Amino acid sequence: MPHVTTAPTRIPVPGGKVIDEHVGAASTGTDAVSVAHMVAPPGWEEPYQTPQFDEITVVVRGSIHVDCDGVRHEVHAGQSIVTTAGERIRYAAGPDGAEYVAVCLPAFTPDRVHRED
Repeated sequence: MPHVTTAPTRIPVPGGKVIDEHVGAASTGTDAVSVAHMVAPPGWEEPYQTPQFDEITVVVRGSIHVDCDGVRHEVHAGQSIVTTAGERIRYAAGPDGAEYVAVCLPAFTPDRVHRED
């Protein structure tokens, strides 16, 4: 039976970024996949991480920078990037901020992301 998510679960993160999870461990108890809508202010960045999930990121507005193995990938509105479990990566918003949708396989959980502090 179809399910309409009328109120996604807000995931708290530092730095002014907003994560609204529509499907996933926090919102629906789904472990296989998570889908989240994110908005990050200009200049936002997070620490490096080595997640245990593949991530598909589709940029809706602005741009994101994804650093991996010494290479910076700039992903603009209308573009996407796929990262693979086990890669050491870092996400940052571009100069105009970013709005994007992330799909994680399996679902994002704090125990699977392995952020560096």
